[in-house]
Amino acid sequence: MNTKSHVSHSALSLLSLIAVVFILYIIKPFIVPILFAIILSVMIFPIQRFLEKKWRCNRLFATLTSLTTLFFITALIFTLISTRLMYFMDNIEVYSQKLGELFHNSVNSLEHIFNIGNNRLFSQNELKAENIIKDNLDKIGVLLSESSSLLSDLVLIPIYIFFFLYYRAFFRTFLYKVFRTRDKSFINKILKKIVEIQQNYLLGLIIVIVIVGCLNSLGLLLLGIGNPFFFGFLAAFLLLIPYIGVIIGSLLPAIIALATKDSAWYAFGVIAVFGFIQFLEGNFITPKITGSKVSVNAFVAISSLVLFSMLWGITGMILALPITATLKILFDNTPGYEAYGFLIGEPVNKHLQSKARMRLKKWKSIRNAK
Repeated sequence: MNTKSHVSHSALSLLSLIAVVFILYIIKPFIVPILFAIILSVMIFPIQRFLEKKWRCNRLFATLTSLTTLFFITALIFTLISTRLMYFMDNIEVYSQKLGELFHNSVNSLEHIFNIGNNRLFSQNELKAENIIKDNLDKIGVLLSESSSLLSDLVLIPIYIFFFLYYRAFFRTFLYKVFRTRDKSFINKILKKIVEIQQNYLLGLIIVIVIVGCLNSLGLLLLGIGNPFFFGFLAAFLLLIPYIGVIIGSLLPAIIALATKDSAWYAFGVIAVFGFIQFLEGNFITPKITGSKVSVNAFVAISSLVLFSMLWGITGMILALPITATLKILFDNTPGYEAYGFLIGEPVNKHLQSKARMRLKKWKSIRNAK
């Protein structure tokens, strides 16, 4: 009977999990902007707290000032990026012409090597390299703007941020009423941990962008590519758009290298440098820095990126780590779910040592005690 009850409980839990995942997938247009707004609210909350406590500002003024600060920082970043991209787009004609010449020279070399003769690989009427290159270059700006769903929520997210900051005491009281069996001090402790973990994640993300931006810029500088710091940090900033972002970030300087250098090896060098840095970032830098900042081990960090990308796509990958870190806090403080919180967290030294080494260490401690 106990076995049947356990099986029924497990089946019910599995069905509940499937239902939750299905609902989260369906309500993506609603829930994703709210989650982004929560994270951004946590990011600018120190400004809000400073204005309220140090300058004795009322909450409405402090909220509007914090939101305005976030708006100007975001606008400044996008202005810098768009200005340089416009310069790049203005020179598309020159770049496409040079790339077209390089393409035709490569085709002629292949025809000569394989002795194709009159049976040309591509006729002029069948393929216009310049037009193809130009058409694809024109799509870079469109792809960059459409790759992230954030741009479609630029109206909703600031509204949500305003209410999260202005109504935060109201929402806290709501949680008190929902979890009335818990002490208010316990709920406050959980909320404080969640806020701290989100702030640590954002700090880790900034550190990753700075490290990757410096590595990218150094690689482009050594290759002699123009505007190395802009393209280096642009590619680092595009890490917020996993996979697609790194492709765009490496494609732009590679095109510049093809159009401005006398050898195609510079473009291959750009792709190789960015590919190697992307390997370091995906396997070592991000899991180590952001994973350690949010107390999530590297295995769970990578797994959460994959799972949330399957659920919500690119936006899911951006939200994966902060959501996973929040789940760890909730699991650690919910009876019956402590094991899942343990699985998400960082392993201690004894979990990373072999049994023989642990026995040797235990024998030495006993021997020293004698």
